[in-house]
Amino acid sequence: MKNLKKLSVLLLAGLMLTACGKTENKKAEEKKDLPTEKVSFLLDWEPNVNHAGLYVAMDKGFFADEGIEVEVNQPPANGAEALVASGKADFGVSYQDTIAPAFASDKPLPVTAVAAIINHNTSGIISLKDKNIERPKDMENHNYATWGLPIEQAILKQVVTDDGGDFSKVQLIPENVVNAVQAISGKIDTVWIFYQVDGVLAGKENVPINYFAFRDISPVFDYYTPILIANNDFLKNKEDVAKRFMRAFSKGYEYAAENPKEAADILVKINPELDKDFVEKGMEYLADKYKDDAKYFGEINPDRWNNFYAWLWENKLIDKEIPKDFGFTDEFINPEKLK
Repeated sequence: MKNLKKLSVLLLAGLMLTACGKTENKKAEEKKDLPTEKVSFLLDWEPNVNHAGLYVAMDKGFFADEGIEVEVNQPPANGAEALVASGKADFGVSYQDTIAPAFASDKPLPVTAVAAIINHNTSGIISLKDKNIERPKDMENHNYATWGLPIEQAILKQVVTDDGGDFSKVQLIPENVVNAVQAISGKIDTVWIFYQVDGVLAGKENVPINYFAFRDISPVFDYYTPILIANNDFLKNKEDVAKRFMRAFSKGYEYAAENPKEAADILVKINPELDKDFVEKGMEYLADKYKDDAKYFGEINPDRWNNFYAWLWENKLIDKEIPKDFGFTDEFINPEKLK
């Protein structure tokens, strides 16, 4: 009897494995038969480590496996949002803070955030170490290179004030800084940076710096930057194509996180104008930050998203209150919904 039971279990297991194998083979065959779909993608800046997963997915054939051909373009001076909204690009890279005014409107921009490219805000303030600017209050009696954006300046004012400082004692100098390390080595005292770029550059060039991150000062400033946005009509009318793209996109970032050196090599191979050593160091810093403590790559936490937009409204930085959970979705990034 025991032998019969064992035989039954083995037969059942064999049948299950055969069924699973057939299912996987069927899925593989279906993918082979997929028609090739062209998808346009708009960067937010010149290619850099924020985009590594995209290029990995292209190089490793993840998009090709999904029947997707990706055309990557760099954005105009005013960013990717308008072109994605107009349908001239299907996907683009944006930021939760930058896109807020476009959502706070009677006619919101027809785009949706479909993934967080980096799970936590990696931006903050950089300065030369010998200027002893170790915290927001220390920015008093120093200058700051500003983009002149209301949200930017309001965040800075909040962190300085909350730290007991007087924001009126921070001299704002309008300047669109391209190289923060170069700027603070000259007439500029402080610059808002993303650490994976200018923080890493300072280390590479052996420039001693101080740095404080906004997310360490207040949870409300741990908003999502950068994010992946998509055109709403594209998501609605080509849902299957969008999901195929997102499966490959996610796979690219997961691979980059697990293989930062190879991801750096791929990024430089496709974009040979980049400095290889700089890219490698940037990937070393960023590899564990794409997903970080999220349940899966690209997850957008509703509370973090909503809290930042609530702060903007409370501080009169947007013209209209953005409804809770507006402007993002997990339909195209949650692995359970991409099956």
